[in-house]
Amino acid sequence: MLHCKERIDLKEVYTLIKEQFQNIGIIFRISQYEDKAEYQSHYLGLVWEYLYPLIQIGIYWLVFGIGLKHGSTTHGVDYLPWMVIGITPWFFMNRASLDASKSIYQRVGMVSKMKFPVSILPTIKIVSNLSSFWTMLVFSILVSFLYGVHPSIYWIQWIYYFICMIAWMIAFGIFNSTISLLVRDWRIMLQSLMRMLFYMSGVLFNFETTSFPAPFVHILQLNPFFYVVSGFRDSMLGTMWFWQEPTLNIVFWGIVLFFFLVGSHLHYKFRSRFVDLI
Repeated sequence: MLHCKERIDLKEVYTLIKEQFQNIGIIFRISQYEDKAEYQSHYLGLVWEYLYPLIQIGIYWLVFGIGLKHGSTTHGVDYLPWMVIGITPWFFMNRASLDASKSIYQRVGMVSKMKFPVSILPTIKIVSNLSSFWTMLVFSILVSFLYGVHPSIYWIQWIYYFICMIAWMIAFGIFNSTISLLVRDWRIMLQSLMRMLFYMSGVLFNFETTSFPAPFVHILQLNPFFYVVSGFRDSMLGTMWFWQEPTLNIVFWGIVLFFFLVGSHLHYKFRSRFVDLI
């Protein structure tokens, strides 16, 4: 693992990002192939990729929206559109994080035969999950329209939060994919962590109310997943601009940079030994 005398610098991050852009065509081609291959043995095929999250949304809405009578949450917006807008990026980030964490492990036997850098394997998994994300995004917009949410100038900052989400997934993915090879139990720990973060990232509950202690909310806001989920809601529901929270912006990008630095350093340090680590 890391020793105090080791030097971590931005050159490794630059190399990592450069490898992603230089192989972007390969990333998209392989991700499309994996989408088809994963569900080809199922009767409904790719339909399951879209059907599963819709079923989950229905369950959460029945339990938390109707069963617990949440009613309106933020600025008079009904619970269903509020939840769907937040759960859309969460579904993507959750699955992308877990898939990326095992991306190198699953293909480690082919590492020596690959004609592209191993660092793009987590990104391939991230991109392959975008197809269901776009479908869920369209669904969330339709639900919002049905509940009286109208487009506003705030929608344009959705582009910023999408970039934030992808940057965080790549940084988190390269870190987890390498740690999973170094620590055998890491993927199991990550699954448990993601289950906990689901309830602590503001996906189902609106923590930014007077019902929760301010110090508790401030701690939750440091969570990158919370930042992205809240950002999607701020954009779609037109509540505030991202530059109105400069501290949270700095913290988020600081965390992303940290995972890029550590993840890229570990990746390049152990890349030549990936096969031996299994």
